[in-house]
Amino acid sequence: MSGRILVVDDAAFMRMMLKDILTKNGYEVCGEGANGKEAVAKYEEYKPDLITLDITMPEMDGINALKKIKASDPNAKVIMCSAMGQQTMVIDAIQAGAKDFIVKPFQPDRVIEAIKKAIG
Repeated sequence: MSGRILVVDDAAFMRMMLKDILTKNGYEVCGEGANGKEAVAKYEEYKPDLITLDITMPEMDGINALKKIKASDPNAKVIMCSAMGQQTMVIDAIQAGAKDFIVKPFQPDRVIEAIKKAIG
């Protein structure tokens, strides 16, 4: 397994947890961001194979970041991260082009399953 992944979440410990799961499974975390604006900028900069996007973030939320990223790169592979009870937002994200979503607290095997499905 390999793949370069950009991890975006406004909570540093969530990024840490996700990075830990990804690196243990042979993925490379090529960058990270703390809000939607950073997500868009860093996607342009790193051109990762996949980006994980938190839904609720300051400055620009995950849904708007997703739309901007998909507008500049229709082939972008995005997995949304959501807390419990964000069902409507998750549906919005899937309609806007997200490949999948993972729910916090992260379950390592679910994370890896979603990523494998998205980037093979």
